[in-house]
Amino acid sequence: MELESVKRYLEKGGGGDDDKNKSTMEEMPTKFFERFIMQGLRVDLSEPGRVICSMKVPPRLLNAGNFMHGGATATLVDLVGSAAIFTVGAPSVGVSVEINVSYLDAAFGGVKRLR
Repeated sequence: MELESVKRYLEKGGGGDDDKNKSTMEEMPTKFFERFIMQGLRVDLSEPGRVICSMKVPPRLLNAGNFMHGGATATLVDLVGSAAIFTVGAPSVGVSVEINVSYLDAAFGGVKRLR
């Protein structure tokens, strides 16, 4: 793929003047991605410093290989990790500076596997 093709691919939907999705993107609710990723998440256990969740992986979070997209996984790690920080009494959380996710196995669609 040539560089201009890569650029167009990445910028597609990015709000350029000729972007057909521009008005749709601007009308999206705030924190859209959190809701998009977390819809269907169930908290199974919450105790100081620990949160355990489960979720059936919905089709919207699947990649081309038919398993959960790594970006969705990393987003869940970030958001649920923030929730764990709240369980120890932190009044607020900041911005994640670094996240390291080791993918030990795939999470396939419709399978309840987040723990």
